[in-house]
Amino acid sequence: MTFETPASAALAAHALDAFERVVGATPGFRARPGQHDMAQSIATTLSRADLGEHPHPNKAITVIQAGTGVGKSAAYSSTAIAMALERKTRVLISTATVALQEQLMTKDLPALAASMDTPFAYALAKGRGRYVCKIKLERLVGTGSGGDDMFEDELPAAALPSTASQEAIEERRIHLYESMAHLLAKGQWDGDRDTLSDTPDPRDWAGVAAERHTCTARHCPRFRECSYYNARTRLAEANVIVANHDLVLASLGMKTLPDLDNCLVVFDEAHHLPAVALDQFSSAMDLSNLRWLDKLPKTLNEVAGKLHLHIGEDVQTVTSQLKGVLTTLARMAMDLVWAQTGKNADGGGQDGTLRFAHGVLPEALHEPVTQIHAQAAGLSKVLEALGVDVKAVAKEDPSQAVLCAQLYAQLGGLAPRLGALVSTAGLMLEHGEQPLAKWLQAESESSFLTLTAHACPIVPGDLLRQFLWSQTRGAVLTSASLTSCGSFDYFLREAGLINNPNVTALEVASPFDYTAQGTLTVVHTQTDPKNAEAYTREMVAELMADLAQVQRGALVLFTSRAQMRTATEALPYTLKDAVLVQGTLSRARLLATHMARVESGNPSVIFGLQSFGEGLDLPGALCETVCIAKLPFAPPSDPVDEARAEWLRSVGRDPFNELVIPATGIKLLQWTGRAIRTEDDRAQVICYDKRLQLQTYGRRMLAGLPPYRLERRDSRT
Repeated sequence: MTFETPASAALAAHALDAFERVVGATPGFRARPGQHDMAQSIATTLSRADLGEHPHPNKAITVIQAGTGVGKSAAYSSTAIAMALERKTRVLISTATVALQEQLMTKDLPALAASMDTPFAYALAKGRGRYVCKIKLERLVGTGSGGDDMFEDELPAAALPSTASQEAIEERRIHLYESMAHLLAKGQWDGDRDTLSDTPDPRDWAGVAAERHTCTARHCPRFRECSYYNARTRLAEANVIVANHDLVLASLGMKTLPDLDNCLVVFDEAHHLPAVALDQFSSAMDLSNLRWLDKLPKTLNEVAGKLHLHIGEDVQTVTSQLKGVLTTLARMAMDLVWAQTGKNADGGGQDGTLRFAHGVLPEALHEPVTQIHAQAAGLSKVLEALGVDVKAVAKEDPSQAVLCAQLYAQLGGLAPRLGALVSTAGLMLEHGEQPLAKWLQAESESSFLTLTAHACPIVPGDLLRQFLWSQTRGAVLTSASLTSCGSFDYFLREAGLINNPNVTALEVASPFDYTAQGTLTVVHTQTDPKNAEAYTREMVAELMADLAQVQRGALVLFTSRAQMRTATEALPYTLKDAVLVQGTLSRARLLATHMARVESGNPSVIFGLQSFGEGLDLPGALCETVCIAKLPFAPPSDPVDEARAEWLRSVGRDPFNELVIPATGIKLLQWTGRAIRTEDDRAQVICYDKRLQLQTYGRRMLAGLPPYRLERRDSRT
């Protein structure tokens, strides 16, 4: 536990004063006690953190749930930035969505910079792969080639496009790359993929993307004009850096972002952190698309030959052995998946998932996975050593720098694929007290089958505690949905902060008067929601009657695609033209169409799934009704969730109470949060799942929701 000193008290007072001046000067400002409480907690917390060199540094982290309408970005940005400027350090703001990044970069930070007494610079941090590599682009434009058969390498031979299609792909790519090169040469493009007028196909962009494995950095002849490193320079000059959770976790120890022990950190949309951590530390290897291995020995030998370098290993033999073992493993894995799902090679659909119980790899797979790990690791070392030699040639002989950069890029394209084999096979063989989730996934698309092997840790809090919080000194974690069933415990456990003496938690209520502004109606169906088919029929009938009453905007949230499809098919003629279904249009076009309809005085209803339950901001008439088809329990088939539940049961704990209920409570808080977005909104939430009132766990979830006026309605069918 950290304690306040006169110095930290003075810092906190300075930061809070800056917040008060900024919000007081904001046009249309309304005093919000909750926002002030949030700013005060942030100022006090961050003032206590010791940054930089320190023998026994104090750490301080505050976790703040700020209800809708609190104005949390203004509270944390003004306070944290004022303190960082006073302490001559920097602020790293991390978000989970592009929408919030854009809001910060185009609205919040420019307004703050204009109103604060001390000027500051801000910049957006992006992954290296968002920028073009000029060496790669020059090579592809110079050779008139679409680039190393990238597209073909990603598909099995049976799925390759026809010759005419391949020629069309090649022609499109050449045109795209020539256009990029022209824009760069004219200074009309900065090399950032996101600033192109038309977003390129990911497979096209992959051929020219800047990547760590393909970059010779200071040895590259285009280093001084490199789009990525120029962006890095802007980051180095910025007082405030906006990034995302993926980039922050992927950059740990990489020096691409400020050191976490020497800056102030804000994690907005912090409820996403645990899931991002699991994703960052998971690994997968492709067992079906192995054509890239045929080119590996040729590439290594060609690079070595052009620079008169020596490769000590017989890469042709090792690669051939590796491909053989991967093919054997794929055949064994497919047999296991088919046996599990009751399918066979002639049995139609071949999709299936096989999770290994308790993270135990079947004995028969140990030998091939061990061989894959050893052989891929050996080839990775050869690749790395050759890369070091290529860089050395570029350093010693600048006249060969362009050639070396191009050759290094060729080598680097192989590194992630070998790395995936090494890391996945290593995790597959790992077995400790806390098991990993390990599974095989078969997916068929068009006429070909993809088979992948996966491994993933199951407790995100352990990962965040070990890799993130061990480095972080002063941090703010905030979101509108950090509590579940009225408690922070679930989030603190998932985020690795439970029982941490340096952590404080604060819940800041929304300024909205939910009781006056909205109702939550729970419909008591005759059918038990566990009886999915019968329940869906009854729920859809109730939903159709409610949608017939909609006069302006409404949002309907479903827990499954099948459920949404049933409701869509049941729409009467009078409602068909009023309903927009997720997936039929891009998200941007769907929302624009919805807004246009409502603004023109017509009713408009959006049918959406999980992703529409969070982040949608449809104030006023755009969303006067939110319908929740069923309590949003996660599907029970996720391999990581299954593995974690299995482990909890094995140690005498209850996964339903410990994981399922609180996770569902957070989703329900997000879903109901779509209804009231401003102080002037009037809206109703209708939930068709009677378990919200009748079950003990439902009442726990209900206790964690905003205080809507609660009503019960018996089913009309």
